Amino acid sequence: MATKKRGVPTAIPEKASPRVWLYLVLLTLQYGAQPLISKRFIRREVIVTSSVLACEVAKVICALFLIARGGGLKKLYNEWTLVGSLTASGLPAAIYALQNSLLQISYKNLDSLTFSMLNQTKLFFTALFTYIILRQKQSTQQIGALFLLIIAAVLLSIGEGSSKGSSGSNPDHILFHGIVPVLVASVLSGLASALCQWASQVKKHTSYMMTIEMSVVGSLCLLASTYKSPDGEAIRQHGFFYGWTPLTLIPVIFNAVGGILVGLVTSYAGGVRKGFVIVSALLVTALLQFIFDGKPPSFYCLLALPLVITSISIYQKYPYRVKKKES
Repeated sequence: MATKKRGVPTAIPEKASPRVWLYLVLLTLQYGAQPLISKRFIRREVIVTSSVLACEVAKVICALFLIARGGGLKKLYNEWTLVGSLTASGLPAAIYALQNSLLQISYKNLDSLTFSMLNQTKLFFTALFTYIILRQKQSTQQIGALFLLIIAAVLLSIGEGSSKGSSGSNPDHILFHGIVPVLVASVLSGLASALCQWASQVKKHTSYMMTIEMSVVGSLCLLASTYKSPDGEAIRQHGFFYGWTPLTLIPVIFNAVGGILVGLVTSYAGGVRKGFVIVSALLVTALLQFIFDGKPPSFYCLLALPLVITSISIYQKYPYRVKKKES
């Protein structure tokens, strides 16, 4: 039985099918609307760990449903091993769990557009860690794009730290509870992404399998952390669903579906089109924030927005190309 190589760029069709376009549009809307939806429907009283755990459970349910729907559940059961799972997904899962908690904190303390734009710095850290771990080089254009991204992040930090902030918090609170958490989350995202790429190349895990394993391991790490963490104490004192309303399920499920869509877009549309999704999501965030909050972007956001859009577009369009030997 001939084996097919996965993840080869030439396997991505040049013309996207209607189904692929649906995935692209849905992921764009999810990326763009997630910060706004989280701020609107997750009350400040909600314990961060509870919303993260609920999201991980939702991801597992979605991934299992899709695997079962494709008839691969029995094959998954026969081939799965604990050692293989921990090797491929253990460390990335723990990192992503911490990252999600930091993102939840940041959601509550930054305006939605600033959050989305700062969150894009994860591309820089992904490039850095893929080079360190996988020795994957960047093109000259990509290096230039990453510098543009750093400049944009600095502009956003200055602008957000000197502005009033949508929540009326002081600049120090915005810096340490908004900007710092999202930047640390971006570093962790880059590290975890590189580790996942390594695991995918070595272990040949499918996106659904990685989603399930990482969600389970990440949830176990979070549950273990509740033994001593402030969130754990809050859960024991007030209950797991403290501060929840039926509407809290909206951002939780929305985020879980987004995690599934990322894998589908990467598999069926490729990294270049996914880059356009990220850029488009920034515009969606700005539009939704203006429509629903009546808040136009700050001056520093307006300066940084074209830099972010340009840097991400260049990074996705001009990858490092290795000259292949003719066979």
